[in-house]
Amino acid sequence: MEKFTTLTGVAAPMPLVNIDTDMIIPKQFLKTIQRSGLGKNLFDEMRYTQAGEEIAEFVLNQPAYRHAQILVAGDNFGCGSSREHAPWALLDFGIRCVISTSFADIFFNNCFKNGILPVVLPQEAVDHLMDDARKGANARITVDLESQTVTASDGKTFKFEVDAFKKHCLMNGLDDIGLTLEKASAIDSYEAKNATLRPWA
Repeated sequence: MEKFTTLTGVAAPMPLVNIDTDMIIPKQFLKTIQRSGLGKNLFDEMRYTQAGEEIAEFVLNQPAYRHAQILVAGDNFGCGSSREHAPWALLDFGIRCVISTSFADIFFNNCFKNGILPVVLPQEAVDHLMDDARKGANARITVDLESQTVTASDGKTFKFEVDAFKKHCLMNGLDDIGLTLEKASAIDSYEAKNATLRPWA
């Protein structure tokens, strides 16, 4: 998993509330267990017509936001079914941070396990960042996980809270497998000892 320390990038404004996981990645794309390739179908039903043509008005189809790395979204982002494909699709598109006033619990935890930082801020802060994001590609937002701050293009800074363990994992690029591998020497030692004490096992 890629480490997350500091990110400065274009933020796309998505003021919709209750953006659920089926909107993020529709159910017909859940057949794969590959984490790559889902970015082209991110927000599929909002990005494309039934004929597969881009909907020009959708924010991620606009030239200023085609390479957005941050989403500033409405309340209750990631609600709905608990599909891990949702953060996979966001990450494959290039989104490393989502800012909202609240997130669905399962989606929130899945983000950390996949290298995405979900930032919870008060409505006033989200409104300010949403307005900032609407300025386009020249308005770049900085998210600093070490200092737990989000800085708008005008220099205004907002402090956010994050669980210390989740912060450690994200800053060190540790998903569940990475955490296990940190204990590899202890696991090897246990297996060697167990093989001696219980050779029949």
